[in-house]
Amino acid sequence: MKLNCAPLNLDVTLCCGQVFRWTKKQDWWYGVAKNKILKVRQADVNTELEYENQDETFLKNYFGLEDDLQEISAKIGKDPHIRKALQQFYGLRIIRQDPWECLISYICATYKNIPAINHMLNNLSRKFGQKTTLDETEFYTFPTPKQLANATNQDLTACGLGYRAKYVKWTSKRIFENTFELESLRQLPCEQAKKALCTLPGVGPKVADCILLFSLEKLEAFPVDRWVERVILNHYAQQIPTELAQKLATNTGLNDSQYKKLNAFGRQYFGEYAGYAQEYLYHYERLIT
Repeated sequence: MKLNCAPLNLDVTLCCGQVFRWTKKQDWWYGVAKNKILKVRQADVNTELEYENQDETFLKNYFGLEDDLQEISAKIGKDPHIRKALQQFYGLRIIRQDPWECLISYICATYKNIPAINHMLNNLSRKFGQKTTLDETEFYTFPTPKQLANATNQDLTACGLGYRAKYVKWTSKRIFENTFELESLRQLPCEQAKKALCTLPGVGPKVADCILLFSLEKLEAFPVDRWVERVILNHYAQQIPTELAQKLATNTGLNDSQYKKLNAFGRQYFGEYAGYAQEYLYHYERLIT
């Protein structure tokens, strides 16, 4: 089946670090979303999306196809640097991930690179998820809150989680026991939802911002990692306090106060679509500059 998706750059959207459990075989992308294997491809960038095993409504939501990229680009394209990123990667869209999988994914992502995150999440899925097949290839659904809440620390650690194992178990237990409701956060203002997320074990400001942006449709969220910090120092230092810029230039990591200030800068400067600005700048910094 086919779906008009212009503009969508599928390769960039799936490779820019926002989502993890996708693989490409020849010209087809395979991923597991909502416990179904999703098979998608594009003949050319920004053309129609060819797909199998899902419905059109799900695809439109999952790939954010109703986001007006022309409007978003006009609002966040405030300077030459981000306009270069927008031109280079036009068609990158923010994916609407399942909040539960996104939550666990970004707890696991703390201080890890993308291949290591993929490794952990695939290990968890193989050990606790359900096996399914498509095109003679095995895939695994993502574990449920019950499965991870009842897992032993030893089993979680064996999946490569390290110290993150206890956070995954404790957070899974809260979700499974219904003492924390992820979906309800969609109805809260961004800052209130962020404050609530930060009560979960293993969730700090950066992890919370990622969950807000990549699964809860808070497009104003602005996660700051070392790449985004580098972007700000290299291209926007004149727009943050001089003392802060000087400290960041000699730091090896952000403390909570510094994170809060850079996060506030991103949201104030880029506005309601700051999350889109973040993802374009992040990907551009990693691959081009």
